[in-house]
Amino acid sequence: MSGEEKAGHPPPYYLVLLHFPVCNKNGEVVTTAVANMDVHDIARAARTYGVQRYYIVTPLKAQKRLVEKILAHWQEGYGAEFNPSRREAFQRVCVKTSLDEVLTDVAGQSGKRVRLVVTGAGLSENTLTCKALRDLILCEEDAYVLIFGTGWGLSAEVLDRADYRLAAVKGASDYNHLSVRSAVSILLDRLWGR
Repeated sequence: MSGEEKAGHPPPYYLVLLHFPVCNKNGEVVTTAVANMDVHDIARAARTYGVQRYYIVTPLKAQKRLVEKILAHWQEGYGAEFNPSRREAFQRVCVKTSLDEVLTDVAGQSGKRVRLVVTGAGLSENTLTCKALRDLILCEEDAYVLIFGTGWGLSAEVLDRADYRLAAVKGASDYNHLSVRSAVSILLDRLWGR
């Protein structure tokens, strides 16, 4: 266990909110719209649970500009003055046009081999528990990127690229349709909550 972990901070790991390629309810590969609430709420959860960088991935120029405008408001504009804790959370947010751009950025930042971890409501086979993933991340031999999908989940293309599958969040009932920001928060707490 590293000194950083003893102090309550996990080693560097990364989070991706993917808007393409993801599936719609018919299983078709689509691009989804960025939700303002996901930008805010996941940034705050990411900061709380020690995510090194939170990437929002969208190939759409208008959506990318929207995210950049939101980030600028809370990092440089009136929002930065009004809510310094929000500014602090948003310092870890980065918008990219593709998953490959993210992986290049993580490899460059970490200097390590990048490992992809996917999750989703429909994943049930060959999955890791949060404890098993935490143990892998604590080894610090690789850079771990947790990928969350929007819409109706990650495309087969992304699932097939994954090194690991994290077990889905399951509740007390058979209803299984959490918002992505809720699922992110629950899984981050299961990984690093004290």
